[in-house]
Amino acid sequence: MLQEILSVAVWEPVPDMEAASLATIRELIAILSAKGYSRDLLYHDGESHYVLLRYWKSEDSRRAAQEDPEVQRRWARLGNEIQILKVYEKLESVALDK
Repeated sequence: MLQEILSVAVWEPVPDMEAASLATIRELIAILSAKGYSRDLLYHDGESHYVLLRYWKSEDSRRAAQEDPEVQRRWARLGNEIQILKVYEKLESVALDK
């Protein structure tokens, strides 16, 4: 069974680009979901920061997405719309039982 990979990104829109960045994020999430690469959750702190949780279906899915031209176009566009504050490419769960 393949195990999901959790990636987290914390970002804020560049000035006057919040609506555009959210539109691009929506497009990106729709593409990633439609192609079965990942499932995503987006949170906002009520001020300027967004937190994106991306659950990649597998390492192969993540690699395929990175090579997908549709995905690359959205990531390139986001590069002009957001400032990334922190990225965790791969987080692993911690067993809390003894």
